[in-house]
Amino acid sequence: MRAGWGIVALVAALVAAAPGAQAATVKIGVAGPMTGDIAQYGLSVADGARLAVQEWNAANPGTKVELVVGDDQGDPRQAAAVANKFVNEGVVGVVGHVTSACTLAAAPIYHDNRLIQVNPSATNPQVTEQRFWNVFRICGRDDQQGKVAADFVASKGLKRVAIVHDKGSYGQGLAEAFRDALKKDHKIEPVYFGTVTRGDKDFSAVLTAIRRANAEALYFGGYYSEGALLVKQAKDLGLNIRFLGGDGAMDPEFVKIAGAAAAEGSWATFMPDVRRIPSAKATIEAYEKQFGPVGPFSLYGYVATRVLLEGLAQAKDPRAAAQAMRGRTFETPLGTIRFDDKGD
Repeated sequence: MRAGWGIVALVAALVAAAPGAQAATVKIGVAGPMTGDIAQYGLSVADGARLAVQEWNAANPGTKVELVVGDDQGDPRQAAAVANKFVNEGVVGVVGHVTSACTLAAAPIYHDNRLIQVNPSATNPQVTEQRFWNVFRICGRDDQQGKVAADFVASKGLKRVAIVHDKGSYGQGLAEAFRDALKKDHKIEPVYFGTVTRGDKDFSAVLTAIRRANAEALYFGGYYSEGALLVKQAKDLGLNIRFLGGDGAMDPEFVKIAGAAAAEGSWATFMPDVRRIPSAKATIEAYEKQFGPVGPFSLYGYVATRVLLEGLAQAKDPRAAAQAMRGRTFETPLGTIRFDDKGD
């Protein structure tokens, strides 16, 4: 635990307590799908946030940061309800939301009510292209990972590529970024571009169309819940095709749902493996001692919370704090983080 996190400054900046009074509680929120088909993402982010808050409070006796957890179920309508609930409960900053669609639904509410929002996992470019002064993001963007995926597919000599997305802000944006990079940078025209619906279980129609297109690779924009079923059902249909997804496919549940045999050989774009980052070792050990195996976004939840708390400590006014966040670097278990003028 690093000294100098500034919890005293945070409390002094946000709440002017009378001399000798009991230390005030500062509330921050973490929001994501804590239930539902992609709950693993929300739960891992929330656990990362819990660890960061616990360490902060333990290092600063006599002060308290309280973490408020909001379950948006991966539904933008629920995300707006969670955002309003946070505002009404006096939350001063938010880690999340986990998915892009929910982040975009909640962002105007946080902006209008001056809550700083640090996002651990929402990759749709519009999260920061709105240029809200209060929004920050510690993960990459879909226009970045779409290009990486296109370059990778081209490097493997795959020419007949099918693309499918789940119609969501994240899935569609990622699929379109991949398609555009494939066409622009490699002159590869997809042989199929189609959609599925989140929550559906039977993808035989779309897989039959992909078979007819004689595709040799399938790129999916969406989450592991549907991506894994696509892989499993493709295997069951005898479809010989390589699967590639984005960070939404990166969860152990992908292998559990698809089955190890069908999942073998699948690819996904993601941020660097946290287990290969030396500065992350101590945090991973602390996390796994309490919560079990670290998930794809566990440390991103931790770091987003840490960045939020350090940012809130820098100034009494939220806008001034956000401005200061853009002008400094943050040393984190994931490495050094700096933000550009958009908050990326």
